[in-house]
Amino acid sequence: MKNKEEASVLNDLLHITNDRIEGFSKVEGKVWENYPDVKSEYARLSSLSKVMKNELINLIQDDGETPEDSTSVAGALHRTWIDIKNSFTLGNKEESTIENVIFGEKAAIDAYQNAIDSGKLSPESLDIVSEHLKNIKDSYHQFENMSRYK
Repeated sequence: MKNKEEASVLNDLLHITNDRIEGFSKVEGKVWENYPDVKSEYARLSSLSKVMKNELINLIQDDGETPEDSTSVAGALHRTWIDIKNSFTLGNKEESTIENVIFGEKAAIDAYQNAIDSGKLSPESLDIVSEHLKNIKDSYHQFENMSRYK
C-alpha cells in the first residue's frame, strides 16, 4: 500500500513536470527578442525539467507502478487560459508570458512542497523530490529576474 501511495504522489508531480515542459515549449519563441541574454539559462532549465521527468518515472517504476506520463487537466486549462489572455493582450505579450510562467512555477513549488510534507515519500524519493524543488525554486527566481530585466 505504501508503494501505491508514494506512486500516486509521484504521478502528481510527473503531471506537473510535464506541465512545466509543455509550458516552457510555449515560451521559447515569444521572449527571446526582448530577453536574449537569458536564452541559454532557459535552455538549461528546460533540459533540467526533462531530467526531472525521467527521475520521477524511474521512482514510480521502482515502486512497481505505472507512470502516468501526461500533463494535468489544470495545466492544460492554464495553458489555454494563457493563450486566450495573450490573444487579447495589447501590450507586451512577452512580459505577460513571463508573468504566466512565474505563476506556473509558483504552483509547481507549492505542489512539490505539499508532496514533501505529505509523509508519503520514501527517503530516496524524498531526496530526489527535494532536489527537484530546489531546481524549480531556482527556475522561479530566474523567471522573476527576467520579469525585472526589461
